[in-house]
Amino acid sequence: MTPTSTYRLQLQPGFPFAAAAAAVPHIAALGVSHLHLSPVLEAVPGSTHGYDVVDHSRVREELGGETALRELSRTAREHGMGLVLDIVPNHMAAVPRHNHALWEVLREGPGSPYARWFDIDLEAGDGKILLPVLAGRIGDETDKMHVEGDVLHYGEQRFPLRGSTADLPMTELLDAQWYRLCWWRLARTELNYRRFFTVSELIGVRVEDPEVFDATHAKILELVRDGVVEGLRVDHPDGVADPEGYLRRLDEATGGDCWIVVEKILTGDEPLPHSWPVAGTTGYDALRRIDGLFTDPAGAAELSADHRRFTEAAEELGGRWEATQRRAAYEVVTHELAAETAALVRLAERVCGADPRLRDHAPWALRDAIRELLVRVPVYRPYRPGDEAALPEEAGRLAKETFTVPDESSAVDLVRDLALGRLGSGPDHEAFRARFAQTASALRAKSVEDKAFYRYGPLISANEVGGEPGEPAVAPEAFHAYCAEVARHWPATGTVLTTHDTKRSADVRARIAVLSECPERWADFLAQITEDAQNVPGGTAPDPQVAWAAWQTAVGFGSPDAGRLETALLKAVREAGLRTSWTEPDAAYEKAVSAFVDAGPAGPPQHSVARFAHELAPYARANVLGATLLHLTMPGVPDVYQGSEREFLALVDPDNRRPVSFTAPCEGLGAEKEALTTAALRLRRAAPEVFGAAGTYAPLVAAGPAAGHCVAFCRSGEVVTAVTRLSLRLEREGGWRDTELPLPTGRWTDVLLPEREFTGGRVRVGDLFVRRPVALLRRTGRG
Repeated sequence: MTPTSTYRLQLQPGFPFAAAAAAVPHIAALGVSHLHLSPVLEAVPGSTHGYDVVDHSRVREELGGETALRELSRTAREHGMGLVLDIVPNHMAAVPRHNHALWEVLREGPGSPYARWFDIDLEAGDGKILLPVLAGRIGDETDKMHVEGDVLHYGEQRFPLRGSTADLPMTELLDAQWYRLCWWRLARTELNYRRFFTVSELIGVRVEDPEVFDATHAKILELVRDGVVEGLRVDHPDGVADPEGYLRRLDEATGGDCWIVVEKILTGDEPLPHSWPVAGTTGYDALRRIDGLFTDPAGAAELSADHRRFTEAAEELGGRWEATQRRAAYEVVTHELAAETAALVRLAERVCGADPRLRDHAPWALRDAIRELLVRVPVYRPYRPGDEAALPEEAGRLAKETFTVPDESSAVDLVRDLALGRLGSGPDHEAFRARFAQTASALRAKSVEDKAFYRYGPLISANEVGGEPGEPAVAPEAFHAYCAEVARHWPATGTVLTTHDTKRSADVRARIAVLSECPERWADFLAQITEDAQNVPGGTAPDPQVAWAAWQTAVGFGSPDAGRLETALLKAVREAGLRTSWTEPDAAYEKAVSAFVDAGPAGPPQHSVARFAHELAPYARANVLGATLLHLTMPGVPDVYQGSEREFLALVDPDNRRPVSFTAPCEGLGAEKEALTTAALRLRRAAPEVFGAAGTYAPLVAAGPAAGHCVAFCRSGEVVTAVTRLSLRLEREGGWRDTELPLPTGRWTDVLLPEREFTGGRVRVGDLFVRRPVALLRRTGRG
């Protein structure tokens, strides 16, 4: 059945199925119809997220095992709820000692029945699988290895030995295996298996193979058939070779009536392919539209100019969005994804070598053509042969302009034709098309969300998964058009505001977004806080970009928790890769960042931060409540992240994946938000026909001097949502004054304040929002 709403729980050893079951009464009381569980299959021991699957045939024992999962399902059903599972088809953990399938491939080589499970190019590794697991070069690490039985030990890692090789001298033993152990730094250029993005610890799985699909989905399908599970969230479908083919197989295997949504990032106005047999996405497209409504376009532009002046960042290193995004893409495709690019070059060479008409393209020309086209893919990835929207002719023209010798640029035409499936359908042709698309999605994720987002930050609330930092504001008309499209074509799609992957929770973003309404106040605050912090030992930021991001984070986060702020800021500077990185850390720079956080945002200046945040609190409240109500009543199925029914202040993972308390008392904005969430979710559950597939969506347009500050719509003629946007600017402009909102005919009661009733026709917006900056009305009579 289609959920009316879902509630995401992050399972981990510290929060197993039993803890989830204990939270069921609270979650059910909110009005939720389905629990949404993070991955439940066997994962690397101790994993706090579960995306590092090691065994698809078993429910994770650390969470309580299958018995506890089925008990959780029964408990949920007793409270009127079902289960939705997060599944991970694209990859497994590349940890041989825990991953039986990988262990067997390493032991038996290409003759293993599991060899077809993984994307491995043995030709590129001289017949061996490269395992970049050593702390140093192998010559310096061999003396740390020893053999016990038929297992090779290296620290806590274990590797199987090929038959009859256990008694060989260590050097000969290593050479005799189906794998090659090597220094971890070689992964960037030498890796010969497909991985998840740039994470070598996660190896890609070939779910396009029917046997692999069956083996890796048997347990999930059993849980669906047994009624334990009623919906699936598919993690990263862009990683698989043929997303549509995979989803069709999944839909057929689940019987066609399982609610399935995909974690698909839609770039700009990119549509979700209508041919995909899914209910929709997990909702990042909705997140961008909701956040954009509460961002002032004029103020955002002023913040961008101030950011350039304050940071003095070069255009391509954080000064301007497009230039920063393009520079990041070049860096990632050249460095972090060098192994993936090399794999594409090898495939292109094989295609050319087999066809005399295509020969004589230099490997360097093929490499450059692949890189230049990859950085110009305007969406996450192409999906089907001939998908020119994903690799337009203009991209080819611009790529060719980068070649010094025009004759050499014909390699671009070859690569583009290969990527679009125009040169045939042989195995190497198909492999190139799939790997080009998979690499494009990895490049987009790593260069945009994991690099450019941390370099360009005038308004960091806009730097969210699926976001558009260069154009962060969304006009009400655009929001209504989006909602109307969803209602028509994807009424059961997912919608979100906070997830386990958001860089900042919705409430943190709501606070920061207020800065777009008062850029001059932010500029004054930043100047003063920078001066104040300089008087504290260690309070001077190591560079102005860190200072800008840190103080905005502090304003949005509110709490002076040094550890949580420091972890988030260190992750930000490593992802940005400007002064330090995960693979080439600058210890002195990172120490300076930590000292700055301790002495600045989490030090004595925190009192000034608290005072500034308090001044903006009324406007942040309007953003928080407005975004919450839009999310819960717009078309689609809202997903509430654990703890976010109350005020939820969290930063990037692992901070946002911490277990939360479901019984702690709350007051103030937290209590107000929980009451709003409960009212909206209970209404959705009581009236599924109003919000479901047969429901309608109609914008309600206010009239008067402050009309642009009211966003309202009617669902199926029975429920009206109205919220305040840009409340600080509204206050400056004189408030609502004579602004009116036309209500449909009938009698209307405010669900949040039942004593307040309205009659259809024009209603003064000031009267509608007399107690709260939002209103949720339900029709109680026709007359």
